[in-house]
Amino acid sequence: MPAVVRIITRLNIGGPSIQAIRLTTDLPPLGYETTLLHGRIGEGEGDMLQILPAGAADLRPIRWLCRPVRPLDDLRAFVAIWALLRRLRPAIVHTHMAKAGLLGRLAAVCHNLTAGRARRARIVHTYHGHVLDGYFSAWTTRVFVALERGLARFTDAIVAISPRIRDELAGRFGIGRLDQYRIVPLGLDLSPYTEVAAGHRQGARQALALDQGALVVSTVGRLTAIKNHRLLFAAARLVLARVPRALFVIAGDGELRADLEREASALGIAERVRFLGWRRDLPAVYAASDVVAVTSDNEGTPVALIEAMASGVPGVSTDVGGVADLVRDGVTGLLVPSGRADALAAALERLLTDDGLRLEMGRRARASVAEAYSIQRLVGDIDRLYRSLGAGAGATATP
Repeated sequence: MPAVVRIITRLNIGGPSIQAIRLTTDLPPLGYETTLLHGRIGEGEGDMLQILPAGAADLRPIRWLCRPVRPLDDLRAFVAIWALLRRLRPAIVHTHMAKAGLLGRLAAVCHNLTAGRARRARIVHTYHGHVLDGYFSAWTTRVFVALERGLARFTDAIVAISPRIRDELAGRFGIGRLDQYRIVPLGLDLSPYTEVAAGHRQGARQALALDQGALVVSTVGRLTAIKNHRLLFAAARLVLARVPRALFVIAGDGELRADLEREASALGIAERVRFLGWRRDLPAVYAASDVVAVTSDNEGTPVALIEAMASGVPGVSTDVGGVADLVRDGVTGLLVPSGRADALAAALERLLTDDGLRLEMGRRARASVAEAYSIQRLVGDIDRLYRSLGAGAGATATP
């Protein structure tokens, strides 16, 4: 039975954590032994462990593994991961997120050097997006690009969650060879969202204390700089001047919440903005929404957008990262240039004021994601990937 060690920087609420947890829990029935190594979450981030049933997965916390660059803690985390790999002797080491991708792959390479050819682990890394745009200074980004290029030489398979993410990594940044890449879109349990019907709207709005007659624009996720909620607020000011019934709902939390609350007040829109914090009842948030907005400067494939589309709610999003591989502009949602508050406002106003268009886009959106982004499809794709590397269930690993 092949052993898989999965490594992720932290289990904060978001797409990478959902993927890592579901692959850890859903691969064993296919004949894998799975272990998930994870670091600690940052301040203000939602914790996926709080919604994971006890005993649902073999989880091993790495206390020194965290998102910020901290050389001493990073060294300790590397040593801890290496020690666990030597003990677990996996057939596959699969890493998720930037920090885990760096330390986990370095530890896997060291493990392979000492384990011998017959026990060499196959190394897989998933890019759920990347941190090479909008996160760091130009100099720091160049360092990270160099590190990623070097690590790609020791990686057996590079997973990108959309064709555009692959094209950016391989083409623009020169990371890895095209033949190393596999396109594996996100996979989620969408049943709680596909079951949401228009009839739930009244109850959902009542539960969230939202006006029944409002035109609700919601956004779901971390309140952090890369998500660019300030762009949403700038657009909201323009929309409210023409559509006073609009109401902007922010589901999520993070280090920028206090700043954003002050921003809403400074713009004079605070009365039409609701901060809900982290919510476990996201199907109700989408049921209460007319449109979902994504305003990020950089994205992989936004989980919130998939969930909204599965709920029959069209999205308006900045055209960044892999979003265009998910949303067909003008068919299942609307795409706007990054940083353009006027374009975002016009797209939001278009959907809020055209009931027929909004409902039709929502119907098409639901149909487009129901199977393409299912958890069953994801697990099958990863199983086939592992088998192709000679390390799948029932396969004998080759040196």
